[in-house]
Amino acid sequence: MFGYYPVFLREMMLFRRRFLRLGYFFSAMFAPLLYLLAFGLGLGHRISIAGGSYLDFLLPGLIAMSSMNNSYTWIATSLTVGRLHFRTFQVFIQSPVSPCAIVLGEVLAGMVRGLFASSMILLVGLFLGSGLYFMPLFIPALLLNCFLFASLGVLSGLRAKSHEDTATFSNFFILPMAFFGGTFFPIEELPRWLQFVIRILPLAHTNKLMRAKCMGPDCLLSLAVLVIFAVIFFVISVYLVRTYSE
Repeated sequence: MFGYYPVFLREMMLFRRRFLRLGYFFSAMFAPLLYLLAFGLGLGHRISIAGGSYLDFLLPGLIAMSSMNNSYTWIATSLTVGRLHFRTFQVFIQSPVSPCAIVLGEVLAGMVRGLFASSMILLVGLFLGSGLYFMPLFIPALLLNCFLFASLGVLSGLRAKSHEDTATFSNFFILPMAFFGGTFFPIEELPRWLQFVIRILPLAHTNKLMRAKCMGPDCLLSLAVLVIFAVIFFVISVYLVRTYSE
């Protein structure tokens, strides 16, 4: 399992190089920051929702959405490019590193990217005057969310046959979940049939946990759902690496 570190270190060195580019730095957080400034400044303290200001409700959702987007996109894009163009992923396969270690290194790199983007959104939200309190489940939910979607990024990156495949999956799964998973408004405002569909998706449970004020049966269920999704995506990714034949 210690073989994960070279994989992780490579991704972090690439992240450091790209991080120094101003355009790349802002592109990773442009959409969440735009939503935060538009809705946070425009509606943040004028609308009350869930017993607090709209800004207090919006900020955890944007943090969850940002962690999802960045954890997933970084790994899915990196693996797709590495497999199809530079053939760097094939070097991992030929090296004496276990499939589990390869996946773990990639997932940890995705988590770092997701946590970094989330922390930037949090700082901007606090600067705008949010009264967000760190609930007991806030950090565990954020870490699980990053792990889950980074694992999904590995899965997607290994299955994609082109950049279009990665974009298609993001447009039909990641993007709708970002808007309807409880980020901008409570899920209870949706029609009942749509609520049932949304509650199956992991981001809805992350949003619920990051806003939860105490540990209850519903929170334990949401926590279990995230763990199950994370384990499933991770195990499938390990299997795909183990059976990789390109």
